[in-house]
Amino acid sequence: MEHTEVMKPETLDDLIKILHAIFESDNVNVEEVQHVMESYESKPQEWKKYAKSDQYRYTRNLVDEGNGKFNLMILCWGEGHGSSIHDHTDSHCFMKLLQGQLKETLFEWPEHENNMVQKSQRILQENSVAYINDSMGLHRVENASHTDCAASLHLYSPPFENCQTFDQRTGHKNTVKMTFWSKYGERTPFAITSSQENN
Repeated sequence: MEHTEVMKPETLDDLIKILHAIFESDNVNVEEVQHVMESYESKPQEWKKYAKSDQYRYTRNLVDEGNGKFNLMILCWGEGHGSSIHDHTDSHCFMKLLQGQLKETLFEWPEHENNMVQKSQRILQENSVAYINDSMGLHRVENASHTDCAASLHLYSPPFENCQTFDQRTGHKNTVKMTFWSKYGERTPFAITSSQENN
């Protein structure tokens, strides 16, 4: 590692400060970011104020804008909520489980408009961190539980406002605009769009 020994974040605020320091550099060390996010032990009392949920769809709640270098957000997944298959717009994407479990399904990029090819599937447990970028493929994330909600902390660098979603049966893609359900713990007033399938 180029940096000196990374401190263990005791709180979410610590984690945010350390992430700011890491992203001052233009070279993102993926292992370092993953290690720091893993080493924060989820404490619901620290992140609950950001975790705004909706009964019909999962929500994206902005926590920190990372000086323009990254977006840090908490996604809240009700029972059975899931994303569409989507890309990550040439960004790094880190996802840490704060509560519950999420199923991640990885897909190949579609060659032509036809069936999406599934590469792998895994269950992400509390406090684990997953990483993906567009060179690794596309993914879908879902809360398969019918009894428990889930919450995950996502870091995207650089931040992006649109992503592409893919129909599993046809490979057909759509561009969708990303919206925040809340920012810094406050509900965001925006027109509800028909498609909020994004993360």
